[in-house]
Amino acid sequence: MQLLQSFVEQFTYLGIYLVLLAGSLGLPIPEEMAIIAAGVMSHEGLMAPWPGVVVCLLGVLSGDVILYWTGRNGGERVLRWRPVRFLLTPARESRLKLAYHRHAVKTIVAARHVTGLRAAAFLTAGIARVPFWKFLSADAVAAVVSVPFGFFLAFLFADQVQQVFADVHRIERWLVLAALIIVGAWVTIAVRRRGQRP
Repeated sequence: MQLLQSFVEQFTYLGIYLVLLAGSLGLPIPEEMAIIAAGVMSHEGLMAPWPGVVVCLLGVLSGDVILYWTGRNGGERVLRWRPVRFLLTPARESRLKLAYHRHAVKTIVAARHVTGLRAAAFLTAGIARVPFWKFLSADAVAAVVSVPFGFFLAFLFADQVQQVFADVHRIERWLVLAALIIVGAWVTIAVRRRGQRP
């Protein structure tokens, strides 16, 4: 998390864009964390608010469009790639295809808000040949609602967000200390028991 934060702070707009792009393409980076970071950075004066929102929108939509076109142009061949099959199991693929045939717009909007499902769903949208205009308009409307909301919420409550992160780091330190004590106690007990055996 600290590595991600320092990367974003160093490259500001480009950093936010690249992190959101990577998260959209399926890397385990929560989109919300980068948007919150952008809102807090904007509050601190490290970026202007409206350009920050635009960069966040471009970051999330770019990855979504890349996934869609990868599925559309690669078709079923894409499913032979091991990382893709990890994200998109045969069962998930068939459920998503059925959902797109029944309710394409609802499926796109719902998938946009589910971190673990988004990459697989948007790849499948291309494979299922959902019309691009429908995919992009549904995805863009969903992003235009959620991204600015998260950004400006972080902007308005930046002090509380920073306090939450400070509390999380403090709790992490205590958990690490507790884990070390437990491991140390377990090793000590195991060594003593071995020493008592005849």
